[in-house]
Amino acid sequence: MTDKFYGGLDFGTSGARISIINFHKELIYSNSVSYLYGFKNPNSWINSCEKLLDNLPIRVKGNLEKLAISGTSGTLTAFNLKGDAIGEAIPYNQACNDHKMLLESLTPGEDHLQTPYSSLAKALKLIDKYGTNILLRHQSDWITGWLLKDWTHGEEGNNLKLGWDLKKESWPKSYLDTSWQKCLPKIIKSGNIIGQINTELAERFNLNKKLMLISGTTDSNASLIAAGLKKEDGLTVLGTTIVVKKIIGNPVKEKGITTHRVSGNWICGGASNAGCGILSKFFSDLEIKELSRQINPSKKTSLNLLPLNSKGERFPINNSNLEPILGPRPVSDSLYLHALFEGLAKIELKGWEKLSELTGSVPKKIITIGGGSKNPQWRKIREKIINIPIVSCNKTTSFGTALLAFNSKL
Repeated sequence: MTDKFYGGLDFGTSGARISIINFHKELIYSNSVSYLYGFKNPNSWINSCEKLLDNLPIRVKGNLEKLAISGTSGTLTAFNLKGDAIGEAIPYNQACNDHKMLLESLTPGEDHLQTPYSSLAKALKLIDKYGTNILLRHQSDWITGWLLKDWTHGEEGNNLKLGWDLKKESWPKSYLDTSWQKCLPKIIKSGNIIGQINTELAERFNLNKKLMLISGTTDSNASLIAAGLKKEDGLTVLGTTIVVKKIIGNPVKEKGITTHRVSGNWICGGASNAGCGILSKFFSDLEIKELSRQINPSKKTSLNLLPLNSKGERFPINNSNLEPILGPRPVSDSLYLHALFEGLAKIELKGWEKLSELTGSVPKKIITIGGGSKNPQWRKIREKIINIPIVSCNKTTSFGTALLAFNSKL
């Protein structure tokens, strides 16, 4: 019997990763690359995609049955009608404060869409700049379109911040009278088959010409799939930014909060602008590993940092003017790293307090995924501050995306 393989491509802030699983859902191949031109340049995403597909083992290329794409939630870009990027992407953590009154009039009562971090705020900014003869697409939707050479579709979860209503399965009625509704994608549910890979691209990369492209998801939802989250659990993603998620009974609408639908469950969550990204501003990965060994997690520092990457926060506080607090910096590097860990853990704590308040329950344990989940000292600091048991998951986001492809349906 010929082996069949299923792939997941995940596009993050600093680079991309591919995971390939077999029919038994076992990881058989993984690879990652850094962006060549920087995160905001869509050409970086395609360049990374090309490298990862080029380097796939020959036996995988010819027997790759399905492929799904995940990407950062809320990263929006304008493209011409041929699917070419017009300019840089507006990333998930960039606030657009230009259209406060218009946002309120378009989405009355929809607090989660009225934040300057919403994709709708970014869309209005892009329309101001480029007009309405454009396509507005999120990161993973556009990359999926590139593989199909058809940019018609967008995945439901990626487009929640643009205004897609999961319950009504429609765009807001207020969009009908706008000149820019035509810029929006035709929505398809996550995990559904969209179509076959473009023939020329299949030939170029020596891929199975019948390879099916699957409607993907956001990176944090792919992490949730990888972690196998249960109803009593919580999920923290410790990547460039901190994301917290929990299964709930009914959707929640509030600034900084997004409610997704994953594997038949409602998922409530929020994403901070703080995370591992701030650590890399001060220390290399090797330095973090070495300095962490010098930290005693049972002790507290006297520092009280708010380690945002830059001005502005999305969650647990939604305030585009909030300033980071990164000092005073002590002489000891290990003490400073300890204080940064504490500051990030306090942000995570506030996130869990916010979700628990909205959902009426506290998770019995927190599953952690992402690069930061591998640090034992940080995990102990988090456990002490949050006061909930924490377990680490060694699965990657792209593994969750591959599982999504495996479980896909028409």
